[in-house]
Amino acid sequence: MSSENSSADDVRQVWDVVVVGAGPAGASAAYAAAVAGRRVLLLEKAELPRYKTCGGGIIGPSRDALPPGFELPFRDRVYAVTFSNNGRFTRTRRSKQMLFGLINRAEFDQRLVEHAQKAGAELRTGVTVQRVEQHGSTVPDRRTVAVVLQGGEVVLARAVVGADGSASRIGAHVGVKLGQVDLGLEAEIPVPETVAEDWKGRVLIDWGPMPGSYGWVFPKGDTLTVGVISARGEGAATKRYLEEFIGRLGLAGFEPSISSGHLTRCRADDSPLSRGRVLVCGDAAGLLEPWTREGISFALRSGRLAGEWAVRIAEAHDAVDTRRQALNYAFAVKAGLGVEMSVGKRLLTVFERRPGLFHGALTGLRPAWRAFKEITQGSTSLGEIVRTYPVAQRALAALDRRPATGGEVSSSE
Repeated sequence: MSSENSSADDVRQVWDVVVVGAGPAGASAAYAAAVAGRRVLLLEKAELPRYKTCGGGIIGPSRDALPPGFELPFRDRVYAVTFSNNGRFTRTRRSKQMLFGLINRAEFDQRLVEHAQKAGAELRTGVTVQRVEQHGSTVPDRRTVAVVLQGGEVVLARAVVGADGSASRIGAHVGVKLGQVDLGLEAEIPVPETVAEDWKGRVLIDWGPMPGSYGWVFPKGDTLTVGVISARGEGAATKRYLEEFIGRLGLAGFEPSISSGHLTRCRADDSPLSRGRVLVCGDAAGLLEPWTREGISFALRSGRLAGEWAVRIAEAHDAVDTRRQALNYAFAVKAGLGVEMSVGKRLLTVFERRPGLFHGALTGLRPAWRAFKEITQGSTSLGEIVRTYPVAQRALAALDRRPATGGEVSSSE
């Protein structure tokens, strides 16, 4: 905020940047804007810390996007992955280097918020945002956005970042369009020490019985996070898959401490990322990897970009400059995350038809396992692999064209 405007802004209580939602995307946006020296307000409807339905896997791109000095609260470090195809053809592959770490979202999110606060952001919890307005009586001028809270309070900002999750009200204002919606079900299962020891340092990924579905077991000390995900509209089948999955693992006798569900939403290709002085990021923008539905790294990376560009929008003096900065934000998101999403969407299409092919490649082909390791460790990405290796381009193109046979659709392949 420039010095000549500071006194007037203080009287009208205009924030440079208001961020709605204090998950990984919102906390990253607040940190990025605050570390640039701007007045930042972070709004969160829940009281922190709070539980979130999430596997809690922190892959390389997530680690690389964290603030300097951030210490990850790992509950376990993963060096081995057991793959199964609907409970069959089980094989474990191991790595000498850590593949990824596992966290509890309540701890992780809380620590991210604390970093944003240390950078200068102000936090308000227990606050529900009803809507944002860029025109009308609540908006004093064209450089201001009104954030209307439940109860009628109005907060003014030069720029707003919507990071309020997959059912985002800010996303609705922007006009976010969704191309893929999936249902994730999850149970947090406390287990005895003998069971926990068997899972230490190892996760399970099971390719499921419905097209595009899979399940996972993530160990976190004395608790196992067990979940499944599949396309929305298969609610009963998804619930049945989770129950059978837990039973198959010998965990049915343990009472979950938490059972929860969550819809993940993936943006359509032409979905907007901004409207006027309002940006969206993370789940609010529908940014996640379509095949694995991994969202934490997308939240952290898009949140940081949104915070950086919100600063530029806050400084914009007219609609033309605002539009230019918003387009630059969209370009930055699409050039990186958009490429990964495009490849992930193609992989999901193939995986839906031929899960056995993926299982066979990851358990039997060294290049496929190496690619999995490098992606999770952060030394490459899906987009980079397709861009760098002609053989990967040719294989994906061939799979895109090749129709599945009845046998190839079967998950018991």
